[in-house]
Amino acid sequence: MLLIVSGPSGAGKSTVIHKLFDKRGDIRFSVSVTTRAPREGEQDGVHYHFRSPEQFQKMIEEDAFLEYAVYTGASYGTPAEPVKRDLEAGSSVILDIEVQGAAQVMAKMPEAVSVFLCPPSVEELERRLRGRGTDTEEKIKKRLETARVEYSQADQYDYIIINENADRSEER
Repeated sequence: MLLIVSGPSGAGKSTVIHKLFDKRGDIRFSVSVTTRAPREGEQDGVHYHFRSPEQFQKMIEEDAFLEYAVYTGASYGTPAEPVKRDLEAGSSVILDIEVQGAAQVMAKMPEAVSVFLCPPSVEELERRLRGRGTDTEEKIKKRLETARVEYSQADQYDYIIINENADRSEER
């Protein structure tokens, strides 16, 4: 099964996905490619494949992505080959991707199961983003603006989960 998990930055996607991995050893995670700089503690090839804009563009030209999009000023994409390989081997694969990319995957692979994960309110989302301590005020405002657009597309997903508590959200 291909599982798409989307939602605004700060919704808790990574937390819920990691809790799911702790319970299930038979799921593969698709490591995305990005042009953004690594955050503290992130490792290339583990959290993301960090690439230059030129390298990313070359991958687009080589049709190496299942999906790709620009999100808050950086490019993100899902390499197609590892996903196809894992699915063909009988593994389930989780994609942690934003709504632009999710729409591309849903169009290409309608059998995918899609989940939109969101916090209980925009106020809670802002609290979570500020609590990270990783973004500038400008970046937080941009993420909140983007979240409003993303919320308007939630009805395109198979499931919507309100992430009040990561343990309960992972169980759903």
